[in-house]
Amino acid sequence: MSKKDITVKEVARRAGVSTATISRVLNGDSKVRPETAARVKEVIKECGYRVNRTARSLKTRKTYTVGIVAPEFKNDFFMSIVTGVEETLKNHGYSVILCSSHESREEEKNRLRLLKEKNVDGAIIIPGSSRGEHFSLMEDTPVVLVDRLVEGFTSDAVLSDNFQGSYDAVRQAVDMGARAIGFLGGDKDLTSARERFEGYAQACRDLGVAFNEETVLFGDYHEDSGYRLMKQLMESDGAPDYVFISNYFMHVGAARYLLESGRDFPGLHVLSFDDLPLAAFFPCISLIIAQPMEEIGRKAADLLLKRIDGSTEKRQTFRLPTSMRILN
Repeated sequence: MSKKDITVKEVARRAGVSTATISRVLNGDSKVRPETAARVKEVIKECGYRVNRTARSLKTRKTYTVGIVAPEFKNDFFMSIVTGVEETLKNHGYSVILCSSHESREEEKNRLRLLKEKNVDGAIIIPGSSRGEHFSLMEDTPVVLVDRLVEGFTSDAVLSDNFQGSYDAVRQAVDMGARAIGFLGGDKDLTSARERFEGYAQACRDLGVAFNEETVLFGDYHEDSGYRLMKQLMESDGAPDYVFISNYFMHVGAARYLLESGRDFPGLHVLSFDDLPLAAFFPCISLIIAQPMEEIGRKAADLLLKRIDGSTEKRQTFRLPTSMRILN
């Protein structure tokens, strides 16, 4: 029998289970005993069995596809989240459709329309802005927000604990001897940027750390913004010895300024929010706050699957804890 002729009945016969059990395994039913599920998956792999998705969709009225919308996919942070999402969904027989909003609300709206036309069973959205009224396009389709909340739309959400991560960074810097800490932040319209600033500011107040408007600067989460703000800060009078940079790409820009300036910065300590490739090798880095990126993706996928399966629990927002790396 060729692989293309393998049927679910043949898989069931070889695995010594019923066709209903095969279906439950393919749908990720947790009630199937782990050893049975493992045996079924091994037989499926050996046989080269492929699910007839068209027939499956007609029977279940599901497409077994999930849309993922993000501001961009060249960003390692977003792609790490997508990895966690995809791994979880794959184990439940789902495939994904990736859509970039290019940080445009209009393009985000277009991508949501596309997903609706594709009859996706659900969507995971990393919002490109603070506005979410257009997410109502996904009416009657389960949605989980990731990384950011929005105004005008309520759904389940999975975020990092941005406030506590920033608070912990400042507290550790004080333990290291900091008495004044500068801050380079993103657009405060984004909840992640606002929460990181609030954590920093609250820690400064609680711990007696001096900061002022000249050393607290805001731009956006992009490299050019980090370069410009770091230049402005370090070339000002009274530049602080400690600087907290609130995301990885701003840190890339800040590091580029430090390298290109041709100056030495003795005593400068950089605190960075985001543990992504090369962060630990940037100039003057002392501390990194790491987000649980793949865990965020897995949690979002788990929440979405429950909604797809009909969960009517109250919508929840989960803030997953960050971790800290001290480099010097």
